[in-house]
Amino acid sequence: MPATMDVWTGLATGFGHALTLGNLGWALLGCFLGTAVGVLPGIGPALTIALLLPITFQVPATGAFILFCGVFYGAMYGGSTTSILLNTPGESGSIITALEGARMARNGRAGPALATAAIGSFVAGTIGTLGISFLGPLIVEYALRLGPAEYFCLMVLCFVTVSAVLGGSPLRGLTSLFFGLLLGLVGIDLQTGQPRLTFGIPELLDGVNVVLVAVALFAVGETLYLAWNHVEGRQEIRPVGHLWLSRADWKRSVGPWLRGALLGFPFGVMPAGGTEMPTMLSYYAERKLSKHPEEFGTVGAIEGVAGPEAANNAAAAGILVPMLTLGLPTSATAAIMLSAFQSYGIQPGPMLFTSQAELVWTLIASLYVANVLLVVLNLPLVGLWVRILRIPTPLLYAGILVFATIGTYGISNSVIDLVLLYGIGLVAMLMRRFDFPTAPVVIGMILGPMAEQALRQALTISQGDWSVFLTRPLSATLLLLALLALTGPRLWGMLRFLIGHLIGRRTA
Repeated sequence: MPATMDVWTGLATGFGHALTLGNLGWALLGCFLGTAVGVLPGIGPALTIALLLPITFQVPATGAFILFCGVFYGAMYGGSTTSILLNTPGESGSIITALEGARMARNGRAGPALATAAIGSFVAGTIGTLGISFLGPLIVEYALRLGPAEYFCLMVLCFVTVSAVLGGSPLRGLTSLFFGLLLGLVGIDLQTGQPRLTFGIPELLDGVNVVLVAVALFAVGETLYLAWNHVEGRQEIRPVGHLWLSRADWKRSVGPWLRGALLGFPFGVMPAGGTEMPTMLSYYAERKLSKHPEEFGTVGAIEGVAGPEAANNAAAAGILVPMLTLGLPTSATAAIMLSAFQSYGIQPGPMLFTSQAELVWTLIASLYVANVLLVVLNLPLVGLWVRILRIPTPLLYAGILVFATIGTYGISNSVIDLVLLYGIGLVAMLMRRFDFPTAPVVIGMILGPMAEQALRQALTISQGDWSVFLTRPLSATLLLLALLALTGPRLWGMLRFLIGHLIGRRTA
């Protein structure tokens, strides 16, 4: 009961700050920018927030995070527009939306498809934000009981799931992770005071700026890769038509909205849950439950847009739970937002709800506000979003590189930073070319020093006894889960091969 009362008190305080004129302005700007970049194919929230990171040196923390969360939520909304009108998903979470949304647009029902996606995003975003409000304090309550050994094992689990499970290849994912860990080691060791991997360059004594790395990976590297693979040609944009839902459309959409939201949020909270799995599961569930299965794959079923789009947005909201409560980023966007917290000298985790209560609850309240603003922006301004699709991509790529360069140089006025920016950017471009995931680099760079500190603290407390990680039940369980995540898929593949071989021999 006291925890529930604290939630209501926190929300009341948060809305008091979120509804001020200045913070409403940041929320509106974030929602507008987020929707615009969500509409543009290939330009996602991770890239946009990375470009905006240099403002953390000028803008107060509350305003900056309201802006970032507005961009994050807005990009989830905007991605559906591209999927429906162009059949070109801008984000991986919008791939399933394109299956039925593009077919509806082809048959003159782009308007209802866009409407159900926008309203479903609002419903799912609100349910997801309610989950953050009430689940966050409960996780904090349990997280405060964790010691250094448990925290280290929790970070190992995060490393494995994000690197080995999300990427197409565990080896590539772990290689990206170790590159991030290497970048995190640069600078002065806080325990011994000795410089590490600085190569005699004074600018590296403070370490590599995580903002610089995020911009290099998600702005410079991504833009260079997109420019490298750019193909000239104009895509056909389907006409929007009548932009509202009939009574039958409403009736067919409400169930998928609720089911998609309740399915997506838990996946977002889990390490390496992502948005791909819940959107796919929601699509197949709606296909089974629909009273109009003949419309799937032919004229386009509205349930196939409503459910996956709700699951996508609810999963996106769930991603913020482990980031705020445990300091664990489970996606590229969350990793970049975590780096923004570090720019302000704020460490997300269990103590965040106590040490920065006003910031946290203002941020959560602004998510409710952003959901309302996004519905207001998305439906009336759909004509504007369609016009944004006509921006020539070479101009777009050039603009991103210019903003990335100016923003990075403005952080410290250092030429070394620009060399690092484009050096790491070229590495990121090659990583994309050879299918190495970039998110583990930022996660490794941010969590690496934290994991090192937790490891040293645990060994200091146990007087150098490494068995502390196996004798404590929770830490041993977390290490076992990490081992299963790393070896499970390979073992399952071997088991299936053996079963198939045995069945083949018997039938022969």
